[in-house]
Amino acid sequence: MGSAKPIKLGAWIHGVGAGWEDWRHPDALTDASTNVHFYKKQAQIAEAAKFDFVFIADSMYIDKNSSPHYLNRFEPLTILSAIAAVTKHVGLVATATVTYSEPFNLARQLASLDHISKGRAGWNVVTSWLSGTAENFSRREHLNHDTRYRLAQEFLDVVKGLWDSYEDDAFIVDKANGRFLDPSKLHELNHKGEFLSVKGPLNIARSPQGHPVIFQAGASENGRNFAARNAEAIFVHYSSLEENRAYYSDVKRRAVQFGRSEDEIFILPGISPIVGRTQEEAEAKYRQKLSLVSVEKAVVALSRPFDHYDFTKHNLDDPFPDLGELGYHSHRSSAEKIKEMARKENLTLREVALRHATPRGDFVGTAEEVADRIQEAVEKRAADGFIVGESLPGELENFTKQVVPILRERGLFREEYEHDTFRGNLGLKKPVNRYTAQLTV
Repeated sequence: MGSAKPIKLGAWIHGVGAGWEDWRHPDALTDASTNVHFYKKQAQIAEAAKFDFVFIADSMYIDKNSSPHYLNRFEPLTILSAIAAVTKHVGLVATATVTYSEPFNLARQLASLDHISKGRAGWNVVTSWLSGTAENFSRREHLNHDTRYRLAQEFLDVVKGLWDSYEDDAFIVDKANGRFLDPSKLHELNHKGEFLSVKGPLNIARSPQGHPVIFQAGASENGRNFAARNAEAIFVHYSSLEENRAYYSDVKRRAVQFGRSEDEIFILPGISPIVGRTQEEAEAKYRQKLSLVSVEKAVVALSRPFDHYDFTKHNLDDPFPDLGELGYHSHRSSAEKIKEMARKENLTLREVALRHATPRGDFVGTAEEVADRIQEAVEKRAADGFIVGESLPGELENFTKQVVPILRERGLFREEYEHDTFRGNLGLKKPVNRYTAQLTV
């Protein structure tokens, strides 16, 4: 293959696994989702391989049918603070919702993580698509999809404004003359908008990287526009080379229309590679993963993008049911993709559920084969890198020891970290404080 640009890699730490029955694997730690030592070890594996970041997902609603990891897991900012203490370079990305948070508190928490880690924090901005979340936050109803994205834009603008409360040199700390702060370099935000009213200023200084790195997972029309306008990295599902090429091209085009450079935004599909010393070994591992999944749990897993719709009322071997607009105001992109797949291929409910619960993906094979597919995706503009989830216990370390060295030999991945901050390692500039910028215009 020809040369390709250096890629970005992140590790998605997902406790007992992303699926409903991953915890049943003989080597799985059944307490992994609340085991601080597990999280620290996974982060240290990622850092030893020079990964750009580790990523912690989140949601604010569960019921008895939620997956084991969702039933019992750490809050992201808390566990990332613990990880910060045992790592030095790897970025720390926390998922946090705009719909069920206050901008002042969240800005302060993320800024605190950024200081604790000396400039390594990232924020995955989500709007929360499970409608049951509303009842956990004293809300009568969940905001609809379009409204959530309008709120998200205002919320993000407010948080960035709060992060700029202090100019970089605001703290003089002159003991001899008794001057701790230059008050002219402290700024109130005084925001009043459609959804939010926030005075400010924030009570913590800017961090070494200015603002935490902004992540997003936009796949719907509103999500793509929000990501193209605001995100510095996008976490997207990896469907196929052609589908991801189309997504990549579309979002980069939108970013340019918003006045941004394509290089300011990294598109990072999520993958769960299975690596074997031979193709046969990789396939055996995948079959082992398949053996853990029952159709009953697969149906439960299928319900999640449809806001926990009860599929058990349908016959498993009947055609996939006509769900109308169900899923439109929850996980719209996933729900619509599932409906389209079922319609195009005339699948039964059983077939859709099993395919959704146990996707094989393109990254099952030898280390060379997996490296080839990663390189191809980057060269063909389907990705700028990947967020690597652990498909089976031990597979993250397996990937770092077998695939990463091949990527490095090909000149596709770093030998060492280049900078002290997360932004620096991504090649992103530190944002100029808005108040300093006003003075230089």
